[in-house]
Amino acid sequence: MRIIGVVATYNEELAIAACLEHHIAQGIELYLLDNESTDHTVAIAQTFLGRGLLGIESVVRRQSQFDLNRLLTRKQELAFLLDADWFIHLDADEMRLAPDGDQNLAQAIGAADAAGYNAINFLEFTFIPTVESPDHAHGNFKATMRWYYPFLPQSLHRVNGWKKQPQPVDLVSRSGHFVSFPGQFIYPLPFRMCHYQFLSVDHAIQKYAQRRHPAAELAQGKHGWREQLDPASIRLPAESELHELKEVDCLDFSHPRAVHFLDNRTRNPEIGFEGNNPQYAYLLKLPASILIQTLIRKTALWVKRTLRIGHS
Repeated sequence: MRIIGVVATYNEELAIAACLEHHIAQGIELYLLDNESTDHTVAIAQTFLGRGLLGIESVVRRQSQFDLNRLLTRKQELAFLLDADWFIHLDADEMRLAPDGDQNLAQAIGAADAAGYNAINFLEFTFIPTVESPDHAHGNFKATMRWYYPFLPQSLHRVNGWKKQPQPVDLVSRSGHFVSFPGQFIYPLPFRMCHYQFLSVDHAIQKYAQRRHPAAELAQGKHGWREQLDPASIRLPAESELHELKEVDCLDFSHPRAVHFLDNRTRNPEIGFEGNNPQYAYLLKLPASILIQTLIRKTALWVKRTLRIGHS
């Protein structure tokens, strides 16, 4: 099975090598769309050509603006034209993972495909600097930036892995967060996504506060806090406000936030799901047969881990 992640970049020299290395190691091939970066992003990416990176394509930057709709439209075209079985819409600051550590990403997607599903939802774990450890603007940020929060503004927040379709899919309507196509059948067990949103306060200012977007996209309600970010409003959380990463297979999704720390438009960060398990809120809408499959798999994983711990 061939799986291609399509990555869009603009001045991502700090993150691009880690992104490409991670996904290639996970059995995923990559295709890069670069939005006329002015740093070393393309030069770094070129070193991966022929060893997991299929190609690098330049997307013209108009009026010095980040044109998300143009990038997503091109991703839609590539997902129709490229020879692959599955696709993932990726950003350079994201690391996608299987639901658990027993499989790599490609193997887990193969299992979803074999079970008859054609789309995958990812749970987002957002990693950011802290008051105690504020600067990770270097290539080894994955090892040093180990504090995160679960992010879930709505159920099914990141449905952007999908099986190749006989007609173009729609990535534009929901800003790449949710791919749409007829007959969509979402795998009930969520995958995981580590999002390294920014690496220092200076990096956040460079990445977001200095970015401008087309007026038409802003009129559609896209980009939100990214267009409005005031550098003076940026505050780093204390480590006590976040989860600490101890093992990648033990990411904690309790107490998810509905808004990012960089979003200063609202003061209510807590998500409004009823019950104690917002991670699985969307499962309540699924057929009983799918729920049973999910419960059986999760019970089997729990038993396997318990036995492994008991023998260690």
